[in-house]
Amino acid sequence: MSQFNDKQIAILQVAEKLFAENGFDGTSIRDISKAAQINVAMVSYYFGSKERLLEDLIIYRSANLKLQMESISNQETDPLVKIEKLVELYLVLIHKNKCIYQIMNAESSNPKREIDTNLYNESKKNNFRMLNKIITEGQEKNIFKKNININLIPPTIIGTYLHFYNSKSFFKDLLGLTNDVQFDNYIHNELTQHIKQIIKSLIINENK
Repeated sequence: MSQFNDKQIAILQVAEKLFAENGFDGTSIRDISKAAQINVAMVSYYFGSKERLLEDLIIYRSANLKLQMESISNQETDPLVKIEKLVELYLVLIHKNKCIYQIMNAESSNPKREIDTNLYNESKKNNFRMLNKIITEGQEKNIFKKNININLIPPTIIGTYLHFYNSKSFFKDLLGLTNDVQFDNYIHNELTQHIKQIIKSLIINENK
């Protein structure tokens, strides 16, 4: 169950959109309250400060990935199938929640920003534990290699996606994609399959 109520979630979603469009510093509590059609005091009541609101936004978006990763990890199916589902999950959620990744990239690298990322980091560590569980299961069945750098698998998935998406205009022109629908379809099909192949080449034991 979510630790946030419906009103808080509505505020978080509005704040996410504004942070992505205008930047963290370019968005005020007043901007958020106006867009959410509530008074400023209500935002302060729920979150206390803009920094705390951003922290809760990160936690909110991370929770969904955690639950779905645990679901995949606990399935009674082949470890390789789980890895493929995991790649699909990462890409669907990243593409759906591009805003939060844009915000995090900007704010986590800002030395002046006083944001507590401990809960966010703990959530990411839990995701790594789920991934490690799947990889270990595959290694025990001799499906996966023994010497896999598990820590670099998520950055490989996310980094490949972000490079492609952040070069959107270039790749649309290169691939002859004339609109955003075609671009999104390319991500969900060709790019997803490409990343699956990359990950499988890194983990599958070819000598079994």
